[in-house]
Amino acid sequence: MRFLVCAQDQAPAPTGMSLIPAGFFTMGNCKSASEGSGDELPLHTVNVSAFYMDKYEVTKALWDEVKNWALAHGYSFDFPGLGKAQNHPVRSVSWYDAVKWCNARSEKEGRVPAYYTSQAQTTVYRTGQVGIQNGWVKWNAGYRLPTEAEWEKAARGGVSGHRFPWGDTETITHSRANYFSSVDYNYDVSPTRGYHPNYDNDPKPYTSAVGTFAPNGFGLYDMAGNVWEWCWDRWEGYSASSVSNPRGPDTGSLRVFRGGCWYYGSPGCRVSDRYYCVDPASEDLYFGFRSVLPAGQ
Repeated sequence: MRFLVCAQDQAPAPTGMSLIPAGFFTMGNCKSASEGSGDELPLHTVNVSAFYMDKYEVTKALWDEVKNWALAHGYSFDFPGLGKAQNHPVRSVSWYDAVKWCNARSEKEGRVPAYYTSQAQTTVYRTGQVGIQNGWVKWNAGYRLPTEAEWEKAARGGVSGHRFPWGDTETITHSRANYFSSVDYNYDVSPTRGYHPNYDNDPKPYTSAVGTFAPNGFGLYDMAGNVWEWCWDRWEGYSASSVSNPRGPDTGSLRVFRGGCWYYGSPGCRVSDRYYCVDPASEDLYFGFRSVLPAGQ
């Protein structure tokens, strides 16, 4: 089943972004209660407003372009942000640095930033590690991290009830994504096992250039594998109730990331898979991100 696209959502997307139309979707593990973890259930209906999402994970080249501007305009970052090549995803960035980078990208382009240091929304978040809450965000302003719900809706590519971002099969192989293949999962039918053979070349990480694999139905690349992608939300369990634009709780020390990575197996590539055991101040070989914009900008 495909989601309906409203006429008012048809405005051209900004360069390098895809429009994710407004509407309802079923969030969570649609396949089997024995697949994945309990925090992917219960299934629940979510209504998400229209937004634009980066077609690609933020590359090292784009990261550097914005970061260099930011450093000259009052920003500071805890980590430099690394990448195997300029057209590979940036990695080893913390959640805090990703959020500040989104603000810098907004200001660099003359947009109103999304993130602030208090409820008053007067001081733009540019330095340090600030535990931003939902009320400190201008949700209809500039670049920001996707919420978990936005990320999952985008990853599903406009089709419901599927395990992976593509809707034509319920299996995964190395022809679809950059991940660690294993015989332990019956939906992993890759003829090659272990790290992706095209990218298993030291030194680590074994990332691939963005856009190497086919996009999903929304024109988004690498929603499965390559690098984990930071989301906005602090972690909390799901409720069976229907919700609109959920943004997670205002308390809690862990932030969610999604999508699997080159190092991890096929379970992480499932669109409903959730990871939240990460301090937002941490960085690693596996962490990257992509940004979103509210619709109409």
